[in-house]
Amino acid sequence: MAEEAILGYLENHEEISDSGQFATDNGLDHNDVVNVIKSLHGFRYIEAQDIKRETLVLTEEGRKYAEKGSPEVQLFLAVPEEGSISKEELQKLLDPAVFKIGCSQAAKNKWVQMGNQISRKVQHVEDRVKDLLLRIQDGQEPGKDDNNSLKARKLTALQTWKGYSVKRGPDYAPTRRRTATDLTREHLLGGDWRNIEFKEYNFSAKGPPPESGHLHPLNKVKERIKNIFRLMNFEEMPTNKYVESSFWNFDALFQPQQHPARDSHDTFFLKAPETTKQLPEDYVELVKRVHESGGYGSRGYGYEWKREEANKNLLRTHTTAISSRMLYALAQHAKQQSFTPKKYFSIDRVFRNEAVDRTHLAEFHQIEGLVCDRGLTLGHLIGVLQDFFSRLGMDKLKFKPAYNPYTEPSMEIFSYHEGLKKWVEIGNSGMFRPEMLRPMGFSEDVNVIAWGLSLERPTMILYGINNIRDLFGHKVDLGLIKKNPLCLIGIR
Repeated sequence: MAEEAILGYLENHEEISDSGQFATDNGLDHNDVVNVIKSLHGFRYIEAQDIKRETLVLTEEGRKYAEKGSPEVQLFLAVPEEGSISKEELQKLLDPAVFKIGCSQAAKNKWVQMGNQISRKVQHVEDRVKDLLLRIQDGQEPGKDDNNSLKARKLTALQTWKGYSVKRGPDYAPTRRRTATDLTREHLLGGDWRNIEFKEYNFSAKGPPPESGHLHPLNKVKERIKNIFRLMNFEEMPTNKYVESSFWNFDALFQPQQHPARDSHDTFFLKAPETTKQLPEDYVELVKRVHESGGYGSRGYGYEWKREEANKNLLRTHTTAISSRMLYALAQHAKQQSFTPKKYFSIDRVFRNEAVDRTHLAEFHQIEGLVCDRGLTLGHLIGVLQDFFSRLGMDKLKFKPAYNPYTEPSMEIFSYHEGLKKWVEIGNSGMFRPEMLRPMGFSEDVNVIAWGLSLERPTMILYGINNIRDLFGHKVDLGLIKKNPLCLIGIR
């Protein structure tokens, strides 16, 4: 219908100057007219030029007041002609928004006397706001001052109308020629293909995207970091124990039982099973002794170590709990046979009872690396860190002394961020204390150097994500997973 009207009109006229007026004159829906114009323009039957007009329209609130009257008049009419009404009673008669706005505007216009009792100061008022709104509904333009006043009260808004002016195109015809899009068996058998006009093939058209799975940004960065560890001859630790005992998570690491991290405000403790029953008793006794009275050059913490605290089950707060198990197993192997130097790494989830915000979650990933060998020093640790982080593309490093319960000396690691133009903390590191290693059974010449960092922070930097909840958790937008770019970490 719209197509016939447009092509038929252009057969006898040079131009359709306004598609909106054309639709009105011919009793057509303007959206249908616009769709036909776009189609005919694509096939060069017509040439179309954009038309844009801004018109003043009523907002939802404006339409409401055009029907029922302005808030100030509604309030005025609710006040008795003689006497007064209490503020509480008047509030019950009106919508809360109408009451609030009406009080302000009616008092401003000096129509009512405000106080605990509200009374009229004039007998009659004109609802000029309603009159202006009705005029705008009829297509009339208000004066500049009236327009500004209504706009300030958010009763009107500018709406952009879009249409077209239309002329004949280079391939114009009074009726559209129907072109075939496919060559069928019937065309070939009947010989119709000789006379049929086929639609031109669009070699620039994009095909539908293939359905496929998508890798999460965390998984991409995780796999790249794993490859870096493997290139450095590190062995991955098994990290499938999300539930740990307090013993392996804290006590074996020489972390005192009074430490704030062991408080329920910082750690998720389990109700069922509440405690563990599988701990190496000889090792537990050595750990208890070093906590209470020290040894290996240490005075210990000087408190009464409690087995019931060590037995409590929890969601692991760091993957160092896995490191303590692996090192203990390595020390036992060394006792039975001979000591073998090891390089271990892990990347997996940890859990902390943290307040969730744009940079913190109660569940996140920790990256950890450690080297166990004879004669290791702080210099070895710095050298390994420089090698590891340079493979991540972080060449500028600084180290700052820090404190950790299970490492001494300890260092915070900083890298210069070229985008932020400042030094950013990227991890923590240190040498495991003798109070942790010697009870396991390692000899005095065996040391362990270790470091850790989060997986989320480098991923957020690489993908330009400012809120960790957009990256990890139940609120992640799946569109991010499908459309994220490929950000590579340079492996060297």
